[in-house]
Amino acid sequence: MKITITGAEPLQKVLNDLENFQVHLDAVRAKQVTEISNRAAAALGTPGATPRDTGELRISAHADYNDFSFGYSKEYAGHVEYGHRTRNGGFVEGQKYLETNKDIQSPIYKDDAGKRLEKVLNGGK
Repeated sequence: MKITITGAEPLQKVLNDLENFQVHLDAVRAKQVTEISNRAAAALGTPGATPRDTGELRISAHADYNDFSFGYSKEYAGHVEYGHRTRNGGFVEGQKYLETNKDIQSPIYKDDAGKRLEKVLNGGK
């Protein structure tokens, strides 16, 4: 038994384009990681820049293009981000540098991904 559907060629093209969209999206994701990494390395005072004292936190920054992630390997990175208690019972507020970076990058990612999808669906134009 064979079923033939005629007139579905435009739909099939869109589905094929969407299947190939993953390749395009990987390029968008790589761009986002690069921008976050660059912003993290920017001068102090730049929103999203890594706080610096000895510079060890900045040095521990790493971008991974296999899973499109960015982070820090220093064990105290979370304490700088979210804040921490002091020995005398006080509290040091977090600097929220990663959250700031994420908040800056989120609309850029959404815009970049939307433009790439639109381009794919319009046949690369």
